Amino acid sequence: MTVDFDHLIKLRLTVARFGEMDGAAWWNTQGVLGKAGRSVLARGFPATHWFAQARIVYAVATARCASVFSPPGCFTLWNLTAEIEDAFSRQWSTLCRKPNEWAPFFDGLASRNSGDLLCHLKEQDLIDDKTVVAVASLRRSAEGKAVSLPGTWQATREIVMLLAAGFSRGQKQSLAVPYIRSES
Repeated sequence: MTVDFDHLIKLRLTVARFGEMDGAAWWNTQGVLGKAGRSVLARGFPATHWFAQARIVYAVATARCASVFSPPGCFTLWNLTAEIEDAFSRQWSTLCRKPNEWAPFFDGLASRNSGDLLCHLKEQDLIDDKTVVAVASLRRSAEGKAVSLPGTWQATREIVMLLAAGFSRGQKQSLAVPYIRSES
């Protein structure tokens, strides 16, 4: 499968916004993807402030998830295969050249940080009904820090959607990192 980077970015951004301190409080960013973050960063990055905001929260969410749960041989929404992450990094500059195309998504994201993560993902057509059903059967680990997805890693849209939607098994101030084991 070739990864749909626009879809992956939207999944990551929606989870990132939901997990900020003014939302689920999973990572220590306060409204960086919200209106406050936009007003601060738009001064220094008038055309690409949305992507600067995204980079900040991506870095914090990646580090926080790794500090909570990061076993070897597993993948998370923030840590996919090296090939995907490298391609994602290369794609980033292309996205930054199209800020007007992304403006409506970022504007909607700014106010979307509370309530139900699954609803936010579903409202944006980032997950499907099958994913919602599959998430209902996922359970947090005994320590409450992780959510294991069934099966092993495959670069499919379904697995990437589950990695994002699995965050809904967490609770306010109690991050549970969804992961899937590698095939090897």
